[in-house]
Amino acid sequence: MGHGGNVIDELTTDHREVEELFGRIEALPPGHKDRKVYADQATIELVRHSVAEEEYLYPAVREHLADGDAIADRELEDHSKAEQIMKDLESCEAGDAEFDRLIGQLMTEIRSHLADEEGNLFPKLRAACTPDALDSLGDKIRQAKKLAPTRPHPSAPDKPPANKLLAPGAGIVDRMRDALTGRGKHD
Repeated sequence: MGHGGNVIDELTTDHREVEELFGRIEALPPGHKDRKVYADQATIELVRHSVAEEEYLYPAVREHLADGDAIADRELEDHSKAEQIMKDLESCEAGDAEFDRLIGQLMTEIRSHLADEEGNLFPKLRAACTPDALDSLGDKIRQAKKLAPTRPHPSAPDKPPANKLLAPGAGIVDRMRDALTGRGKHD
């Protein structure tokens, strides 16, 4: 899918890509090895997406929306839940009974989060920010995703400035691990 444009377009494209991966998982029978490959790909995308949102989107939400602190805090809580599920999922193989439970839980959690962002947060942000501000945020989000970790780190900080300082280093290590193990690659 094409990336680019303002922050809302960028993040909505990410949402569609994750939903496509979830659809691939659901289309395969339980225990099929590719379910793990697609789950790893979804995790990589979700972690990169979440880190970028935590670095740039949620601070903008706090700044530009009247109820921004409450919204950002709720979004961070959603991320925390999903990140712990992804961390637990990391140690499961597709044939494990726990894999099916966790991937179902993750899909439910993420779908609810995406629907809330697209139905509530994004319209509020579009109304509160100038087109230039939304474009600038889109550029920052794209840059952040390039450096972001690809594995869940539930104990890592999720608010600036600590997250902006630590995420790139974790991202380098994660990408090296992924390259060495072939994680997220389809045979």
